[in-house]
Amino acid sequence: MKREFTYPSRDGKSEIRAVEWLPEGKPKAVLQLCHGMCEFIDRYGPFAEYLAGKGFLVLGNDHLGHGGTAKSETDFGYFADRDADLCLLEDMHALRKLGEEKAPGAPYFLLGHSMGSFLARQYIARYGEGLSGAILMGTGSQSGVTLALGKALCRLSALFGGWRKRSKFINGMVLGSNNKRFEPARTKNDWLTKEHSVVDAYNAEPRCTFVFTLNGFYTLFQAIADCQNAATVARIPKELPLLVVSGEDDPVGGFGTGVEKAFTLYQNAGIRDVSMKLYPGDRHEILNESDREDVFADLYAWLSGHGAV
Repeated sequence: MKREFTYPSRDGKSEIRAVEWLPEGKPKAVLQLCHGMCEFIDRYGPFAEYLAGKGFLVLGNDHLGHGGTAKSETDFGYFADRDADLCLLEDMHALRKLGEEKAPGAPYFLLGHSMGSFLARQYIARYGEGLSGAILMGTGSQSGVTLALGKALCRLSALFGGWRKRSKFINGMVLGSNNKRFEPARTKNDWLTKEHSVVDAYNAEPRCTFVFTLNGFYTLFQAIADCQNAATVARIPKELPLLVVSGEDDPVGGFGTGVEKAFTLYQNAGIRDVSMKLYPGDRHEILNESDREDVFADLYAWLSGHGAV
């Protein structure tokens, strides 16, 4: 059963829309989902329903500036006036508290995809204690110089248009090359998945096709820089199991190279149980790929192997 609810945001003025997928009977485990940029939590419905059918309580929220949390389309891609990155993390933590109340004592897992993976990587450094494991999906690595340049360009552009400005230049800098390997492409978003129906639905959805504001991009750059910071990584509990998983043809993960860098980062930090899997031929959204049934089964097996039994 799917149910929607809301709870107050850390920004002090927004109501966060959340969704939960309920199993029959008492949940044997909980999985909290953290979605990516320019999407909304309902897109994870098929995977959530699959896990609910196996006894999981699955829940997730629409981030600030996304989905049903955004008050209007003008708010799409804008997070918060102040402390935007912190607001996103605290909203995730507030949902976790609600999830723990719904299934007291059950193993609790976190899955973050794409932008959500970078938020999840920050989150586990701050609130990793008590989690049974975290899945980092569609993640990658960026150089500190690139991220610093991106933040500087956002600040400069905001001087002339404000933080709600939507910059085609910065949008192109971040996303413009994602489709290059797949040219000649059917659409500009073929990099997401080989499944045409998924891409077409994405392209037709106003909750997915907006351009991030400068505030959104600045916050994204800040989140990536922080999650890669040595001090942040050092705060992750060494006993927290991590699964780094991605498509081998995912441009966000540098076609595997950025994913491997993230994996190595956690290995070198002394995380005792960290593993990685790349799916050959899969693009960015492995939960929406042609082999998604295999992906679902693999993720369920990992969760089951780490206490969700």
